[in-house]
Amino acid sequence: MLSRRIIPCLDVNRGRVVKGINFEGLRDAGDPVELAARYYKEGADELTFLDISATKEGRGTIGELAAAVSDRVFVPFTVGGGIRSVEDARNILKNGADKVAVNSAAIANPSLITEIAEEFGSQSVVVAVDVKRRGENWTVYAKAGEKETALDALEWCEVAQSKGAGEILLTSIDRDGTKIGFDLELYTAVRRRLGIPIIASGGGGSVESFVELFENTDVDAALAASIFHFGRISIPQLKQQLRESGVEVRL
Repeated sequence: MLSRRIIPCLDVNRGRVVKGINFEGLRDAGDPVELAARYYKEGADELTFLDISATKEGRGTIGELAAAVSDRVFVPFTVGGGIRSVEDARNILKNGADKVAVNSAAIANPSLITEIAEEFGSQSVVVAVDVKRRGENWTVYAKAGEKETALDALEWCEVAQSKGAGEILLTSIDRDGTKIGFDLELYTAVRRRLGIPIIASGGGGSVESFVELFENTDVDAALAASIFHFGRISIPQLKQQLRESGVEVRL
């Protein structure tokens, strides 16, 4: 297993970083470029920016954000939200992003994954999958968690991989912002079906929750937001304690 990655997530709404619980009750967390620069200096392995209002408002992701971030951050970063075409992806990548994340548009048109992968390479395509537990299964949600689909999460992740996704960003809406720990059953079930990297998101609230995730699942990375934004723990502290617990991370 390669070093596990720690990825701060910056949900952007009208130019500001916000964070809520279960995708609701958003609180302001600061300026995205300033936060990105801080996390880069603290040792983040990657960064993820999700324009959470772009799809709902029917507009594209703001390319200027990628350009501003690329001037100050020198680790890989992903930008998502409102990407509906190869041209949208090109705009983000030419402005400095290393990857684009697609979600609702890929659900509506799975061939979009293939089109972007063929143009820029699978390593540039992250498929973001937002899910809620339904009994023993998980259902996919679109439009920033507002629209329930008929898709089974495990099956949709398999489709995304087959269409050319280079990575899956898998978020448990039930755990989002709760800090109660990751849904280990979800990531174990998806890993059994996939060969591409999986980023776990939703529920990270303590060092112990990250240790539990990495010791019990074969996910490649953990994404978190509020624990970093609101000072619950810093990236250097998290990484040092993960290393001391036997989890391989880059210090």
